Amino acid sequence: MGKAAHGGEDEAVVTFARTTGATLQTRRAAVLSAAAAALSLPAATAGAAEPSPLRLPAPGGPYPVGTAALRLVDTVRPDPWVPQPCRELMASLRYPALAAGPGPGAPQMLPGEAAGFAELAGYTGVPAAEVDWAATRTHAHAGAPPAAGPFPLVLYSPGAGDPRSLNSTLCDDLASRGYAVLTVDHTYDAAAVEFPGGRVERSVLPAEFARAVPDPGHPDPVKVAALLRKVVQVRAADVRSVLDLLPHVLPRSLRGVPDFGRVGMFGHSAGGFTALQAMYDDERIAAGVNFDGVIAYVQDDPDRGFLSPVAEGGLDRPFLLVGKDGNTRRTVPSWDALWRHSRGPRAEVSLAGAEHATFTDAETLLPQIARRLHLGAEVVTANVGTIDRRAAVRDQRALLGAFFDRRLRGLTPRPGRGSARRR
Repeated sequence: MGKAAHGGEDEAVVTFARTTGATLQTRRAAVLSAAAAALSLPAATAGAAEPSPLRLPAPGGPYPVGTAALRLVDTVRPDPWVPQPCRELMASLRYPALAAGPGPGAPQMLPGEAAGFAELAGYTGVPAAEVDWAATRTHAHAGAPPAAGPFPLVLYSPGAGDPRSLNSTLCDDLASRGYAVLTVDHTYDAAAVEFPGGRVERSVLPAEFARAVPDPGHPDPVKVAALLRKVVQVRAADVRSVLDLLPHVLPRSLRGVPDFGRVGMFGHSAGGFTALQAMYDDERIAAGVNFDGVIAYVQDDPDRGFLSPVAEGGLDRPFLLVGKDGNTRRTVPSWDALWRHSRGPRAEVSLAGAEHATFTDAETLLPQIARRLHLGAEVVTANVGTIDRRAAVRDQRALLGAFFDRRLRGLTPRPGRGSARRR
């Protein structure tokens, strides 16, 4: 085990390399297609807007939130995307803290991550290169002393191309309510992952998609399915690696924080797919939430065919499906297959007025960006829908907290009180 400080980062970084034992949407293809096309365009020359930090909503729980960045190296697992003998990942642990400290919260994205995200962000009508993505601060504080644990452990997987920090609104809130939340970057899938020392690894998915779909106007569903299958298989394997390595990664001060006997997972888009597939593959995950992720190897939610193992085999543990306006098991064939084949407790919710990106920090950030860049209201609604912004955040936090309170803590929230607070 070794430790390395990440120069210029506000979070402490702990590195662990495993040496023994091998245990092992739409923004999906649409984002990859747009990104592949962008690779052939010249760099934008428009002047960037004046840097002005965007604000994320404060957590609503009783605990301050701490954070620690973790580098994990799985030395028994070759990287599936590049010719490297090891799979290298970055993750962040959000945890309940005793005190936040006087300084600002940790940055949502490091500079290298922000630059990569600006190139691949697929928000309709938003000039992403004109946004200072690195200026936003979270409500989590690096090095904050942890509260007395252990706390249920919840993993988070982001959508294709997205950084692990793009759902700080939900992750920080969940940590403030008494959960250890581990957010995971899927290297070479995320737009950019910044490692200790400032090394940045960019996504290979745009190039992979361009090879699989040389003519975006006439995609071959079989080739698209093969690529998406690999994407999800790699992601689910990342989750297994993280669960194997995490007990060894944590610094001494945080070893009592996660309860490895109470593990849940949630994700957005491809990350929601990942959460349920990882749950299917690994019995350590007791409950899962999928925010608007199709669970088949298809480009669009209504497409049929190419079902995943979890959709075909079903789950025997609790899960929750949360869809944008109109997305339910009656309109998304892969959700219907999962529902019919599952034996455990299950529930679904569709948020009226929500769009796909509603279930990320875009719900809060894009309206601020639109005001500062003088974009029309239609840009906001095209990306995050017509749902009331505060209600969207409130409802998502309530759904997530209530689900894990019940499934990982055995608590039933009292009406009008939100999610339960005690461990």
